Formats: sequence, C-alpha cells, structure tokens
Amino acid sequence: MLKLVPVFFASILLAIALLPSQGRGSQTASPAPALAPAPAVAPAQAAPVKNPVKPTAESQAKAKSLYQIDCAMCHGDNGNGKTDLASGMELTLDDWTDPKTLADRQDWELFNVIRNGKDKMPPESSGRATDTEVWNLVIYIRSFSKSQPHAPAAPAK
Repeated sequence: MLKLVPVFFASILLAIALLPSQGRGSQTASPAPALAPAPAVAPAQAAPVKNPVKPTAESQAKAKSLYQIDCAMCHGDNGNGKTDLASGMELTLDDWTDPKTLADRQDWELFNVIRNGKDKMPPESSGRATDTEVWNLVIYIRSFSKSQPHAPAAPAK
C-alpha cells in the first residue's frame, strides 16, 4: 500500500506536467539560445541521421536538467530503469548503465523514441524540448554507461 502512494503522486505530477496551459492567449515564442552551431532537426520517424550536435558543458547541463524533469521518474537518476514508478506500472526498462544496452542503437533511433514516445512512454513534445535539446539528451543518456566499468573481454579459445 505504501508503494502506491509515490506512484500515485508521480502519476499526478506527470499528468499536470502534460496538461496544456489554460487561460493563455496566443503567444509569440522568443527564440531559444543556440546550443549548437547548426539547427538539429529530425523529422518524425526520421531515416538514419547522424547526431548533428556537438555537446558542450552548457548543453549537457541542460540535457541533465531535462532528463531529471522528464525521464528520471521512470528511468532512474542513473538510467538503470529500476524505479518504483516503473515497477508500479509493470514496466521493464533497459539498464542504460550497461554499455551493451545501447550499443546496437543509433542516435536517430533514440531521438525518435524520445520525440515520438513508445508504448507507455509519452512523447517529448517540441514545446517542452527543442530538437537540439533532444539530440543533447541522447548524448547525455549514452553517458550513463561511460562511467561504468567495462566487462572484461572473453578469453580467446
């Protein structure tokens, strides 16, 4: 019963965060500061595209903040996918601290999953994160396995 309380509150917070703003008139968006030298765009369900951003300390700090707000409640602070919310929703999430987990996934594939959602994972709308920020988020997610020790190579026969 006590495990359901954090799941309930996390679900409420997620629902509030995803609600459209009420009572606002049309607004003109001010341009976001550039985090990359060129626009980083990938259309919905993009074909293979190389990640167009070069990470900076500033862009990775923004990606970390975005991850903490939108991703960590399910995927965990360190990306291991072991959270009460994930288990409460009966989700088995990949462990991004394991270097093998994302080894066969291309950046554009991760971008598409983040931008468009998958299964129970909601999409990261362009109103919450620009394409450049999502590309930086992909780089940030890949960094979780870099701090983990690599498994020793299999002995040669």
